[in-house]
Amino acid sequence: MIILAATPIGNLGDASARLREALEQASVVASEDTRVTQRLLAGLGIANRPRLIALHEHNERQKAAELVELARDRDLLVLSDAGMPTVSDPGFPLVQAAVAAGVEVTAIPGPSAVVTALAVSGLPTDRFAFEGFLPRKAGERTRRLAELAGDRRTLVFFESPSRLAASLTALAEAFGSERPAAVCRELTKLHEEVRRGGLAELAAWAEGGVRGEICVVVGGAPEQQADAASSLERVLELAASGTRLKDAVALVAAESGLGKRELYEAALAARRSG
Repeated sequence: MIILAATPIGNLGDASARLREALEQASVVASEDTRVTQRLLAGLGIANRPRLIALHEHNERQKAAELVELARDRDLLVLSDAGMPTVSDPGFPLVQAAVAAGVEVTAIPGPSAVVTALAVSGLPTDRFAFEGFLPRKAGERTRRLAELAGDRRTLVFFESPSRLAASLTALAEAFGSERPAAVCRELTKLHEEVRRGGLAELAAWAEGGVRGEICVVVGGAPEQQADAASSLERVLELAASGTRLKDAVALVAAESGLGKRELYEAALAARRSG
């Protein structure tokens, strides 16, 4: 079978007993970075030295069929550098191929940066969505955030230190400067830090430079903002189907009770960014 195993996101003390046992017994390990896996084995004091196969974003689709066939005869342990494989990490094409081929897939659960950040953020946890990394290009990022602006769920993002300030600024522009958020840095590590505040406040703080592995947690849209976003989406759908923009705005304004001028200007802005 294929065994997806979660590894520590920072603190080696979070390695589960099942992970240690799997590493001691594994004959073959497919890992995102074999050097990181070697350090993990050494750090946990694992004497076993399994065969290591690189499985990363550049080769996973080509490797999937080969690894699935290998897993027919023996257990294949799959690791990412930190956290659970397949979650914003390599592994999904392999699991997809295994399911199609009838090869069993199981998991050894463990640390998750997404859930850890959500838990310590101080933001609602009853409904949330993980959005991974925002697009690097400003135009694509603007369009993605416009789609998410009305989402009432708490949103969790990954971000790199070099792009954090720009992403927080874009979030503030799309969601509103006062939308509550938390930047979670170096979770479970020695210099763990959770910075909470409005998006504009956090963007100004990040301009000074931030280091480490980062998760950004953003509160969901207030009801009024969510209604406005869904109404704008309906205007754009009607316009795309051939309805004149002014007519689409008038129809949706009558349905929602929102102002025609605000809807029209928002639709024009959405068209320009698209």
